[in-house]
Amino acid sequence: MARGPVVVKLGSSTLVDGRGRVRRTRLAAIAADIAAVRAAGVGVCVVSSGAIALGLGSLGREVRPRKVAELQAAAAVGQAILQRSWETALGRHGVRAGQVLLTAADVRQRTTYLNARATLTALLRWGVVPVVNENDSTATDEITFGDNDALAAQVAVLLHARLLLLLTDQEGLYTRDPRHPEAELVREVRDHRLLDELDVSGRGSVWGSGGMRSKVVAAEMASAGGVGTVIASGAGPQTLTRALAGEVVGTRFLADERAVSSFKLWIRYGRPPAGRIDVDDGARRALERDGGSLLPVGVTDVHGRFGVGDAVEVAGSDGAVFAKGLAERTASDLRRVMGKRGSEAAVHRDNLVLFTHKSEAL
Repeated sequence: MARGPVVVKLGSSTLVDGRGRVRRTRLAAIAADIAAVRAAGVGVCVVSSGAIALGLGSLGREVRPRKVAELQAAAAVGQAILQRSWETALGRHGVRAGQVLLTAADVRQRTTYLNARATLTALLRWGVVPVVNENDSTATDEITFGDNDALAAQVAVLLHARLLLLLTDQEGLYTRDPRHPEAELVREVRDHRLLDELDVSGRGSVWGSGGMRSKVVAAEMASAGGVGTVIASGAGPQTLTRALAGEVVGTRFLADERAVSSFKLWIRYGRPPAGRIDVDDGARRALERDGGSLLPVGVTDVHGRFGVGDAVEVAGSDGAVFAKGLAERTASDLRRVMGKRGSEAAVHRDNLVLFTHKSEAL
């Protein structure tokens, strides 16, 4: 078994009731479960949603606003409530909690990505449970980033976690909307391509912004990084202890045996594309079959305005994106030399990630 920590992610609906108040009984049970796992010698990192929901509840607002500024204001109020709730619940078991606020920008830059890893590792080494949340008071588009699911996957991969546990208000992943009479609980996912056949389009809760689709994407991200994932109900007894022991609980996604480096995952998931490069069939074969770099001679078109080091998508002659990488040239420079031989790479093979199929990138 891997020796890394376990990462536990809790959605807003798991921690916050319909009136915007902490579900204290549930939080107490989860905190006790975390304390038991820590007592067994396993580090635990928590990724906790709920700041916006708690802020709205504290302010007496029953409807989640749409304006970013109002969401940020609610998060500013709710984050203090959220952290205090975790400190109190864990403190009953003699466990310390530390607050770590991140944004998507923190994983887009390699230096801050590594610094986040060092900070979390230090807290775990000191026996502290990091409570991670997106810094919603300063983030913009990150507020609707999947209700922290993708963030939890990023944290699990950068910590080389032994397990990612996504706690939600459902028992796990179903073949279709769980309210449908023919819906069946999926106990284990081995062939991730089968996910394309499932109906995971359900919307999130009244408080949260995520849904089952964002959890499946997070599980795919973690799997590609070599981390197994369990999606399970946050209301179940000792879910963390049982999932860590390998018991049948919720839906388990097996870690991919072909796990790629955290750097490649950072390129794939941590860097939003700033543009797209279209290539001919010869260039695509050189990338997919021969593992070469993308050279300007194979470039047929350049879209967007990107600089050196920005992430760019790579599309074939059919228009489908099949890779993503870091640009070695600016968009304007690449337009000048595209189709010409003898030029330096547009994307170096060391900074390129190929997509094996539409659910996963390796």
